[in-house]
Amino acid sequence: MYFPTTRVLTILELLQSHRELSGPELAARLEVNTRTVRRYITMLQDLGIPVEAGRGRYGCYRLRPGFKLPPLMFTDEEVLAVTLGLLAARRLNLAAAAPAVEGSLAKIGRVLPASLRESVQALQETLVLDFPPMHAAPRSDIVSTLSIAALQERSVLLRYRAWDDEETERRVDLYGLVYRSGFWYAVGYCHLREDLRVFRLDRVRSAHMCDETYTRPLHFDCLEYVTRSIAMTPGQWQVEVLLEITLEEAQRIVPQSLAMLEQTEGGVMFRCNSSNLEWISYVLVSLECPFIVLTPAELRDALLRLSEHIASLARRTTNNG
Repeated sequence: MYFPTTRVLTILELLQSHRELSGPELAARLEVNTRTVRRYITMLQDLGIPVEAGRGRYGCYRLRPGFKLPPLMFTDEEVLAVTLGLLAARRLNLAAAAPAVEGSLAKIGRVLPASLRESVQALQETLVLDFPPMHAAPRSDIVSTLSIAALQERSVLLRYRAWDDEETERRVDLYGLVYRSGFWYAVGYCHLREDLRVFRLDRVRSAHMCDETYTRPLHFDCLEYVTRSIAMTPGQWQVEVLLEITLEEAQRIVPQSLAMLEQTEGGVMFRCNSSNLEWISYVLVSLECPFIVLTPAELRDALLRLSEHIASLARRTTNNG
């Protein structure tokens, strides 16, 4: 549990490591309301810490430029949190980041008291993180460049290789990065296509920040957009199936990245693109709910082939009774 003093020091740490943070952002990080954040800011100012507040109801807070404090000591919980973060970074398998991760873990272990060092070492040696395996690792310098560009709201010039090996150069206003199911993605407005686009980071050949700036859309959900885009990735077949269940039931059993779901008369419309109707037929059967195939007709044939295959396997079952 946080105590007020811990929260006040946490705000100070956050303001030292960020250019500026709004009241709602600080409130969300500390799990308090904005009124409490204002009270903590006042406590810092009373201690002589030069915290400057912007105008407006949700004005941003920042430390006066040039002000620095000596590093604060980590609490036991903070050391464990940092260690968990480093172990997660190691599991993500960014090649260039590996030396930094190992070096950081070594430095932390060297300065800890014996009792806490033993806890951290036990965590490193016994914790198993079951992340999806990385299918394609991007260069860590590209991850760093794109994340900084998104934070500073500066456009980037990308050299990008698409799925069909076509290489293009384009200016992009990035809204954020997403790691999902073994891949890294960036989401933003592409000036070449004049629309929102999702970019796989392992396909980015080079990335350079531009002088042009932009304003990121408020409350844009990068993860939701990536998930929806993956479901509608171009494929040979456009699939439409009516699931005869409620939308709530469909959302429980259909992964977001698999298909778009829409409430309609008689059930839920299941839409996706696919290049493999045999796989889609397996997926639909595994949902264990009644459904009607609308398009394509070839999907009905794939379901019939699957049913015949299952029946043939059942007939091979021997009677051991």
